[in-house]
Amino acid sequence: MFRRAILSVALIALAGPIASLIAAPEKQVIFVGAATNLVHVLSKLHGEFQKLNPGFEVRTTTAASGSLFAQIQHGAPYDVFLSADTDYPRQLVAAGLGEASTVRTFARGRLVAWTTRPGIDPGDFGSWVRDQAIRKVALAQPRTAPYGRAAQAALEAAGVWMAVQPKIVLGENIAQAAQFVETGHAEVGLVALSLVLVRPTASPGRWIEIPPAQFAGVSLDHAAVLTVQGTRHPGGRLYLDFLTSAAAQRILHQAGYGPPAK
Repeated sequence: MFRRAILSVALIALAGPIASLIAAPEKQVIFVGAATNLVHVLSKLHGEFQKLNPGFEVRTTTAASGSLFAQIQHGAPYDVFLSADTDYPRQLVAAGLGEASTVRTFARGRLVAWTTRPGIDPGDFGSWVRDQAIRKVALAQPRTAPYGRAAQAALEAAGVWMAVQPKIVLGENIAQAAQFVETGHAEVGLVALSLVLVRPTASPGRWIEIPPAQFAGVSLDHAAVLTVQGTRHPGGRLYLDFLTSAAAQRILHQAGYGPPAK
């Protein structure tokens, strides 16, 4: 009788963990490499995706688009690449590391001139050169960051690129460039709107959007592509389909992105 009681207690103790394992199968992980400007919207996007697809978990690494491209070239195990342009995904396909049929535009980035300093006109590029109060101008590294290339093109179109060179401080990515402005290490910068809108509403500073015509030749259409590894992942295409869904587009719009190119 006593032995039967002990056995019953042991079986009851084991039942909980066993039932838990049965009720909660291991989720399949989708590894995403995403451009840094997306850093503040990814948690909402992935939360919504995982709510709609509870069998999957999304894990993300953020960096400049060009840096992510280089990482994939060197074997980084991403299933999905989210770039701040369309060029890097196409280059990935050309290198045999991405699937051509999966390249799709999911958002349009918006470039803004931003300052947190009173008395500075963020849209007057000429003053960036003349004004002694403007000692540093923050941009992302044009070699690896599409927003940096767009910023350089805008300054070139305004005829001040060479004159403003002594004041330019380059961020490794667009988030670092925005951080330079936020922390006061730069008085003004050309950054992604998505990184400005996350600031507290009590102290957003001043920003002016730069029309795409002012950086003609540089596209900020954000594109996604499945890597070769990602084409074998059952969640890869689900994730791409989600990015262009109404739910994802609503989240991206609220975060400061324009609609994807048609």
